[in-house]
Amino acid sequence: MSFMPVILWTDRLIFALLAGVLVLVWFIRRHEHLRAPWRLVAQRPMAMGAALVLGVFVAIGLLDSLHYRERLADSRADAPQYSVEVLSVFDALVNGLRTRQEKTYSAPLAMQLYAKEFVERDGATVRDYPRLHYGGAHLTHADAHGPDIARRALVGLAQGLAVGLLLFGLLAAWQARRTQTHMGAWLEAWATGRLGWPARTVVLVLALMLLLGGALIQLASGYHVFGTDKVGQDVLYISLKSIRTGLVIGTLTTLVTLPLAIGFGIAAGYFRGWVDDVIQYIYTVLNSIPGVLLIAAAVLIVQVAIESNPELFDTAAARADIRLLALCLILGVTSWTGLARLLRGESLKLRTLDYVEAARAFGVSHARIISRHIFPNVFHLVLIAIVLDFSGLVLAEAVLSYVGVGVDPTMYSWGNMINGARLELAREPTVWWQLGAAFVFMFTLVLAANLFADGVRDAFDPRMGTRR
Repeated sequence: MSFMPVILWTDRLIFALLAGVLVLVWFIRRHEHLRAPWRLVAQRPMAMGAALVLGVFVAIGLLDSLHYRERLADSRADAPQYSVEVLSVFDALVNGLRTRQEKTYSAPLAMQLYAKEFVERDGATVRDYPRLHYGGAHLTHADAHGPDIARRALVGLAQGLAVGLLLFGLLAAWQARRTQTHMGAWLEAWATGRLGWPARTVVLVLALMLLLGGALIQLASGYHVFGTDKVGQDVLYISLKSIRTGLVIGTLTTLVTLPLAIGFGIAAGYFRGWVDDVIQYIYTVLNSIPGVLLIAAAVLIVQVAIESNPELFDTAAARADIRLLALCLILGVTSWTGLARLLRGESLKLRTLDYVEAARAFGVSHARIISRHIFPNVFHLVLIAIVLDFSGLVLAEAVLSYVGVGVDPTMYSWGNMINGARLELAREPTVWWQLGAAFVFMFTLVLAANLFADGVRDAFDPRMGTRR
């Protein structure tokens, strides 16, 4: 084989989570009372637009979770040897961004380095801005720089518009056939918003993403769209690679948080008495410990364990991956208390309702009361907490990496980008684009997650039904 598949620990958990989500979707589709609130989510324009943006981030993260090692060109067929560098399917798709490395910093869409150097020109040594090896290398004269950028951007926008119109035509034809109406009638219903689902928002958001994607692809084929970092690596590539780290931190940490928060929170509110006292004591003690210090101590312990057992990790990617997994576990153990307190308060109120009191009077078991009456009525809080905690964890990774106790320094993450850019903000001229790129990607992901959370909250909160 020309490559050897590599399955990291986070890869296993990511695809196990994906399988669990698919099973949950299948289960929801079989029950009308579970499908109903998700239909309400699908009818909300902001939620559907945010879901499309989140879908793009998730797709990139999944492609970046399919890892492999390339076979060395000079290895024998009967005894193949493989590179120690772990790549992914996403790396193969954007191979140009990965391999086109410059000497050092260059500004976005530039064709020269950001700082002057001594270069040979016409037989003389002069101090000037050297040309980049890849960015704008196809240009002969600097005067063609601006027109070439404009031409590529327009071509990319036109390509994105063409793909968008094609997809819209296919959608219209499929929907018209599905509803057994004429194409013109469906288009009129779409234009007036009478389809029962936010079709205009979906088409608009998808068109904007296609336009932006087309322009980025065209510009990235000849330039470094977001410039390059200190070692000359494309910042757009680093930003896209950091998506997987943000998704792993947000999702896997939530998997650790939810069982602790749901179990302890509902148990404390439902059983009360000594159970409530013990659980309150546990999360009060945990909250009294400074979170950053606890995380820093745990990360340092994991780091020492990794360095003491190098034989267990054959590549740098494996070492960085196990540190990322450990960080998820640590964040999960230290971040469940807020949701547990919320669920405790809600459970204290629910246990006094008439139908819960009647169930206890008829001898219904505690487990059945919790699963049939308590948990369904706090499920909307859990869903909101999942998405909001996801946003908070993405931001927490950036803060922890900034102070040096986050993910491994060799791993791509927005926190490491910000940490690497903080010293460059003081130089003259300022290197701002690495920090700007990390901000744009983090802002987009967190904003989309929060907008989707608003739609889920409105659909699943049982009290919102009476307001509507």
